[in-house]
Amino acid sequence: MFPHLSSPSVSRRAFLSTGPFAGALACLGCANTFCMASEDAKPPQPGHKFLADSEMSFAEVFKFTYQDGLVPLMEQMARQVGREKLIEMLKQAASDAAAERMQKRAEELQPRTPAVFVSPLKNPQRFTRHALTLEVVEETEKAAELSVTECLWAKTFREAHAADIGYAVSCHPDYASARAFNPSMKMIRTKTLMQGHDCCNHRFILEG
Repeated sequence: MFPHLSSPSVSRRAFLSTGPFAGALACLGCANTFCMASEDAKPPQPGHKFLADSEMSFAEVFKFTYQDGLVPLMEQMARQVGREKLIEMLKQAASDAAAERMQKRAEELQPRTPAVFVSPLKNPQRFTRHALTLEVVEETEKAAELSVTECLWAKTFREAHAADIGYAVSCHPDYASARAFNPSMKMIRTKTLMQGHDCCNHRFILEG
């Protein structure tokens, strides 16, 4: 999942206002995702009550958005269309949305190398810091690797017994994001926290 690539900054109230898929295409999104530099939360500004700080923890925001909102809706849809069909639909829709966003954001970054793709995650924005524990373990022009050892998306969906839905909307789109950033860049991943592994091991390589 690529949260750092989805928007320049994400506050708790912004996350709540943008709907269930806002954080998902994100895991790194995640994937996530393009002012990847750190940006701390700004003090609340006076104005309409809708703009007031929600005073919710990140865990509470995720529970409200996913466990209480998205998952029950998806479970109802699964009963109507079949779970397998729903999961495939979610994977395709989430991947298409992730690719579209990435194509727009990627114009800001050059060159389109694995190093450029992951380097901002060494200094992630506040939202990402609170939702993920990650480390860039390799960073070159030809290859880069990212290890995620804690993920609030994975924790939230797994606690809701909906890891397949979480994977479809939060993890699977990472492949499309990588290709949209650079058609010659491929993501290889053999483990995800969402699927019950000990980490997410994202590796990005330039082909050819």
